[in-house]
Amino acid sequence: MSHFSTIKTTFVSKDHLKKALQDVTNEFGLGNIRENAMVGGYGGSATRADIVAGTRNKGYDIGFRSENGAYGLVADWYGIKDIDKDSLTNRLSQRYAYHAVKEKLEEKGFSFVEEEVTEENTIHLRVRRAV
Repeated sequence: MSHFSTIKTTFVSKDHLKKALQDVTNEFGLGNIRENAMVGGYGGSATRADIVAGTRNKGYDIGFRSENGAYGLVADWYGIKDIDKDSLTNRLSQRYAYHAVKEKLEEKGFSFVEEEVTEENTIHLRVRRAV
């Protein structure tokens, strides 16, 4: 019996999502990130996803599948005991936004002068643009 559930997200850019996943791999104990792979779950069950990351829970992965223009987070949370899904989605959202904003600012000619991360995990960017 499959226990996979999908959490809706607002992630639309595959590149930004992959960068965000890479940023949080150590924090959440994620393994290698694969594309177009299977997400493992209970009893060897699996489902396809566009982006998949392994977890420390043997046989259990987390994945992201494109649905209706956004990537939904798909996993069998019954077997993933050491990752809080809300904490993961919050951190991924922050890192996703970071990469999206940084790309847009660079496209508009801004350069990054300073980056500060506070104890509360708030990110402050100082940018400059020559006129």
